[in-house]
Amino acid sequence: MLNSDTKRKIQNARDILVGKIPDPKSQVEQITLALMFKFMDDMDKDAIVLGGKAKFFSGDYAEFSWSKILDSRLGAQDRLNLYAQALEKMNQNPNIPELFRNIFKNAFLPYRDPETLSMFLKQINEFEYTHSEQLGDAFEFLLSVMASQGDAGQFRTPRHIIDFIVAVVDPNRMQSVLDPACGTAGFLISAYKHILEKNKDRGLTPDEKGFMAKNFVGYDISPDMVRLSLVNMYLHGFANPQIYEYDSLTSTTHWEDKYDVILANPPFMTPKGGIKPHNRFSIQANRSEVLFVDYILEHLTINGKAGIIVPEGIIFQSANAYTKLRKKLIEDGLFCVVSLPAGVFQPYSGVKTSILFFDNQVAKLTKNLLFVKITNDGFDLGAL
Repeated sequence: MLNSDTKRKIQNARDILVGKIPDPKSQVEQITLALMFKFMDDMDKDAIVLGGKAKFFSGDYAEFSWSKILDSRLGAQDRLNLYAQALEKMNQNPNIPELFRNIFKNAFLPYRDPETLSMFLKQINEFEYTHSEQLGDAFEFLLSVMASQGDAGQFRTPRHIIDFIVAVVDPNRMQSVLDPACGTAGFLISAYKHILEKNKDRGLTPDEKGFMAKNFVGYDISPDMVRLSLVNMYLHGFANPQIYEYDSLTSTTHWEDKYDVILANPPFMTPKGGIKPHNRFSIQANRSEVLFVDYILEHLTINGKAGIIVPEGIIFQSANAYTKLRKKLIEDGLFCVVSLPAGVFQPYSGVKTSILFFDNQVAKLTKNLLFVKITNDGFDLGAL
């Protein structure tokens, strides 16, 4: 559970930034980078206490250590200059793991107010590195306040909807899991927690943990989302998260990969002129929702299971691509359609959505489809 003190620290950090960085997404990115910076310094200090040496901030990068940036003898402008330089150079640091270099890729300081930065870094300094569940929950809370990127059709999926989909799909400890439009990795984290809860009495063996570490995979087209996903997975115990900057609809690099479980809330909106996908889709279309559903069906193993959020037009549109898709859905494992209330994605979007559930083994048991209509999910559906 997220405690009130940690929540307060995160809110304070955002409050300090809001005057210089009004965009919540950029606030989250700056807090993420600063936290990783502080945590690397904490790990170096732990190593020194245990008789070792600093690893991350050594050699040419020793001057960028958190301790030196926060040195009280350093003037505010000099601190800003040093921190800005450190952010921009950190992805080239040969002393840090590739995961960390990826997190700092293209990082920069988007404002130049020395006093604001000093207050912000002082607030971040109150956090201490740990792999505890508490810190993972704190980061999830930070992600939950991030606004949607509406123009790209990216809407944050409410946590209770994610957990509901995962509970229905019910992944197990030896199944590979993919989210082909992972955003901040919410589905992957929920699936991981679901498996931990299912196995809390017996625990997980090292082999099972190793399997999950290699077979929980996320793709996203946005480098900013990839950065946040990497941190989110890392803070939940994935030392080397399998998160990739990848366009699932136009690239074929991972086309041959198959997964036992696929969970997704892919982008709903399609750019003007449509998407120009590669030619390996079974349904030729230029609408993102059609292509993503087709993609998921194409990438499930023979006994695979999936849960995907789609705009309700998938079910009712009469255009040729939608008609072909519905035929494929019925023939290829669809067993349940859950209609969600129109306000689930407020304040980001009022689009009416449904959840499609796939499981070939369940679908073979009957020729009927289960339709479920949810009129109230138990949360305020207002736009504010």
